Amino acid sequence: MTPSFHLEYLVVVAKYTGAVNTALISLPTTVQSYDAVEQKAIQDAKPWKKEPHYFKHVRISAVALLKMVMHARSGGSIEVMGLMQGKIAGDTFIVSDAFRLPVEGTETRVNASDEANEYVVQYLQSCRENGRADNAVGWYHSHPGYGCWLSGIDVNTQMTQQSFQDPFLAVVIDPDRTISAGKVEIGAFRTYPENYKPAGDQGGDDYQTIPLAKIEDFGAHASQYYSLEISHYKSSLDTYLLELLWNKYWVSTLSQSPLFTNREYSSKQMLDLSQKIRIAEKGVQANSRGGSQVGSRTSFNKDNQLEKVVRDSNKIAGEEITGLLAGEVKARLFNGVGATARGEAQA
Repeated sequence: MTPSFHLEYLVVVAKYTGAVNTALISLPTTVQSYDAVEQKAIQDAKPWKKEPHYFKHVRISAVALLKMVMHARSGGSIEVMGLMQGKIAGDTFIVSDAFRLPVEGTETRVNASDEANEYVVQYLQSCRENGRADNAVGWYHSHPGYGCWLSGIDVNTQMTQQSFQDPFLAVVIDPDRTISAGKVEIGAFRTYPENYKPAGDQGGDDYQTIPLAKIEDFGAHASQYYSLEISHYKSSLDTYLLELLWNKYWVSTLSQSPLFTNREYSSKQMLDLSQKIRIAEKGVQANSRGGSQVGSRTSFNKDNQLEKVVRDSNKIAGEEITGLLAGEVKARLFNGVGATARGEAQA
């Protein structure tokens, strides 16, 4: 992977954490300062033990976000995993940095081995020896192409982490949808204690396009975890680092097109959509053959299935149109610039 390939995320992250994003919180570098006494007092009090829904917010630094999405993209269709460093402030996780773990994942799961756990201990020890006392406050992993939610394996992993080193956070990033949508596709989650029954419907209102291969697992464990609100901040150090990256890679970054860099994901989306259309078509045909014997419940399921197919189609079409428009804008802005300059010089 070349730096220019990864730096396609620089535009997305800069825009996602820019002034246009109302969730951005501009804070000085001191927001990342770590008070060991304060953090020890929070650990001793353990307010999250009394209220399973205690943590509600996550603030992620721009550089930590960029490192996570670049790592997620480097895995391609394979899930990758890493840890986040930071601290606790009230009901908020503050993520100041992130680092990748040497783990072997598959297209459906990723788990930390003993070697990875050893690496974590050595890494954190090295950080402390160099004056960085930030704790590990969570883990992140990628869901390439199938959205941000927790599978059954993810739920078990997060429950284990919360049992042994709480407070701990789970973050999921979809690198493919990040490029297609032009914004970082990210979710933050915590699991409930075992046997805890959340009151009411804990599901979010945002619709997600889920591939057929993942539909069975999606939502099957939704009652076991909840999502946290994510916001972002750029410290003075983050701003400086992002400017350095932009100054070095802005030409190659602008030359990237999501239609080309993400074409494999786009093809998979079209294939998955065609399968969903065939299934919906069979449902409509079965409903028609059933005639008056078909109940209202079957009719509702049919309409709901068709609605999801339409929404998935609109999503794919919107992403393709956005990519085409971006290419057209770049062509109009930059094509012929050299010829125009030469013509003006000759005149």
